[in-house]
Amino acid sequence: EHAYPADELMPLTCRGRVRGQEPSRGDVDDALGKFSLTLIDSLDTLVVLNKTKEFEDAVRKVLRDVNLDNDVVVSVFETNIRVLGGLLGGHSLAIMLKEKGEYMQWYNDELLQMAKQLGYKLLPAFNTTSGLPYPRINLKFGIRKPEARTGTETDTCTACAGTLILEFAALSRFTGATIFEEYARKALDFLWEKRQRSSNLVGVTINIHTGDWVRKDSGVGAGIDSYYEYLLKAYVLLGDDSFLERFNTHYDAIMRYISQPPLLLDVHIHKPMLNARTWMDALLAFFPGLQVLKGDIRPAIETHEMLYQVIKKHNFLPEAFTTDFRVHWAQHPLRPEFAESTYFLYKATGDPYYLEVGKTLIENLNKYARVPCGFAAMKDVRTGSHEDRMDSFFLAEMFKYLYLLFADKEDIIFDIEDYIFTTEAHLLPLWLSTTNQRISKKNTTSEYTELDDSNFDWTCPNTQILFPNDPLYAQSIREPLKNVVDKSCPRGIIRVREESFRSGAKPPLRARDFMATNPEHLEILKKMGAASSIDAEDGLRFMQEMIELSSQQQKEQQLPPRAVQIVSHPFFGRVVLTAGPAQFGLDLSKHKETRGFVASSKPYNGCSELTNPEAVMGKIALIQRGQCMFAEKARNIQNAGAIGGIVIDDNEGSSSDTAPLFQMAGDGKDTDDITIPMLFLFSKEGSIILDAIREYEEVEVLLSDKAKDR
Repeated sequence: EHAYPADELMPLTCRGRVRGQEPSRGDVDDALGKFSLTLIDSLDTLVVLNKTKEFEDAVRKVLRDVNLDNDVVVSVFETNIRVLGGLLGGHSLAIMLKEKGEYMQWYNDELLQMAKQLGYKLLPAFNTTSGLPYPRINLKFGIRKPEARTGTETDTCTACAGTLILEFAALSRFTGATIFEEYARKALDFLWEKRQRSSNLVGVTINIHTGDWVRKDSGVGAGIDSYYEYLLKAYVLLGDDSFLERFNTHYDAIMRYISQPPLLLDVHIHKPMLNARTWMDALLAFFPGLQVLKGDIRPAIETHEMLYQVIKKHNFLPEAFTTDFRVHWAQHPLRPEFAESTYFLYKATGDPYYLEVGKTLIENLNKYARVPCGFAAMKDVRTGSHEDRMDSFFLAEMFKYLYLLFADKEDIIFDIEDYIFTTEAHLLPLWLSTTNQRISKKNTTSEYTELDDSNFDWTCPNTQILFPNDPLYAQSIREPLKNVVDKSCPRGIIRVREESFRSGAKPPLRARDFMATNPEHLEILKKMGAASSIDAEDGLRFMQEMIELSSQQQKEQQLPPRAVQIVSHPFFGRVVLTAGPAQFGLDLSKHKETRGFVASSKPYNGCSELTNPEAVMGKIALIQRGQCMFAEKARNIQNAGAIGGIVIDDNEGSSSDTAPLFQMAGDGKDTDDITIPMLFLFSKEGSIILDAIREYEEVEVLLSDKAKDR
């Protein structure tokens, strides 16, 4: 209704996102290839939801309208998991429906032919000495040609190179063209060869030509996540024992170094006992689901419960949060990983608690993310403000997992157990394991570390063995963690040498206690990193803390974002705009929110006495940025009787999606005379209010430090 045939929906402005027509968002836009991304990505979701007629119509649209030969540079990783995976998932369910005899009787592998065409378009990316693919490719011109505008990159992320085997192997097995599986296997083989041998961990980014690790931190979140996922799932789908052996070797290292229950903290691959950072990113929320597939349920329950406590505190999982559960990055682009893990934990345990978790997710989506044209990403979970963004994975994954969580077996028209989920939740049939097996497998069994036999499970976990008649098993694990976020984590970010403290040794110097005038402190500082490995560890922690302390002090000088919430018909509080604060006027964090209808000031720049005081009296005045100081604008609208002011940026096209938070400064004079709240909106967010005035005339907004309940 609002976006087709664009790649994605922009739910606040009710239009399609077309690459090149909107301000660039950097790497995020590399998922967009002018190939109706959301439609392809959500094809198999329609079948899961039993929308077979809509699925048939959607497939016809894809075949009729989608062009894969566009002159656009796209991410190899995103195009593989979303578009190639979407076409293969659509094909898998199309042939299933055709066999059932009611729908798709006309279908003759057309989606598979499109997938094969796309597969060949991605193959030039693998033209490297290592076999690791370039991170980007031009759909029309490939790599390294002048018109391709890509092929000069040297680095890629581990997940980018290691999340290909399911889609590429499925394409090979479906079509009989072995080249796709061969290329994906070669990339995985290279990553395995380059693992850090002493720790059996991999880094976040790697040089695609030399194989040197560029970023040597290691975790289970962004940059690495789906590499581990695809090793285990490649074993499930393809039946190749070497993939399970690699996964188990890595998993043993993850549980030894990265897992600090209930946390999962990045470490250095060469010094895995040292944490590389003191925050976690939202993408690691997939890991409990993978642990369920592995059969390691206890740590899955622990980490999932910790994440749920964070969600209950902020309504959504922030893009990153610290070890004491403060917001590190405040965005939330409606990621589905937590819903995915919730679904798998419910499947494994049958515990109705996870239905309650799913209910909370749905309620929060409807309460905080639903807008008139769809669901909007959260710009800031602290204020509840929105971003004009609804990624394709929201329909491809979030809808699918939440529906499956609550669906009874008879609600699904096929047996979901006959399929495996890709990282984008696309469905590939397990019978592919016995189809077109013509790939020569490298014998690398001798390379695997000797592990405890219990780490090698050759079959999928059986819940009857895991939970023999004990419905309270999961609850007993969750119970100690139910207040973990409120109490903060009971475990330190660095493994503290408790026994040395008990023996009477002084605890190490902490950054918050350091005084440059204290000679003892200076002496301790000199020793750090020199005398012993313990001193070196203390020194590294001290430096980390000093950096964080400095960063925190800088943040404290910055006021947090505010929210402008449109509360009148037909919005009813569902649209929340990220607003910049002012260093003067009413502090919305300390006072009640201000609510009122909006009116444009005349002159619009607000730089002189208003000529329409009757129009702004008792209302929130809209003013344009420029030509005078912000404080002067505030005084002029306040003198005209306005109860608040919104300054709209005069730089056309500016947006909170792409620009950092803007803070309005005073004029260098005493501003205590300004008593009304003042907020700043970039051009794009301001236009949403101006467009609403044109369409509905009377528009009422709420100015606050945080969005209120709809």
